[in-house]
Amino acid sequence: GMSSNKSARTTIAAPPATVFAILRDPRQHPRIDGSGTVRGSLTGPERLELGSEFGMEMRMGAPYRIRNTVVELEEDRLIAWRHKGLHRWRYELTPTADGGTEVVETWDLSHYPDLVAKAFSAALGRRTQAAIEATLVNLKAAAEADAALAS
Repeated sequence: GMSSNKSARTTIAAPPATVFAILRDPRQHPRIDGSGTVRGSLTGPERLELGSEFGMEMRMGAPYRIRNTVVELEEDRLIAWRHKGLHRWRYELTPTADGGTEVVETWDLSHYPDLVAKAFSAALGRRTQAAIEATLVNLKAAAEADAALAS
């Protein structure tokens, strides 16, 4: 269920479109990766759409490659992708009153049976929570820098 999910939130001093532009461009993912595993983007469009596939070059000890598929997308509001497993990486964007964006990033395990989700969460939850928090710090810095350049 939802209880196995890991998530974190941040508020960014940049409009949702600026934040979303980073998230939907796989070439920018190494710029924001907080896990220390994303090495570069291999394949994929410059602008992800629903159903888009994109490949990433990864390293966790040894190098490997993953292919992600975008499974949820709502312009400037929501993007989520998954790879072979059923877990999803989801970013939800909400505009704030002062022109910024609140972002919630979730490692969503709710598509697994409960026992599988609990096992995943037990094995990887702490590391994943730290990675999400670090990614949001990087995303905030990147989007605020982009917003400053654009103004």
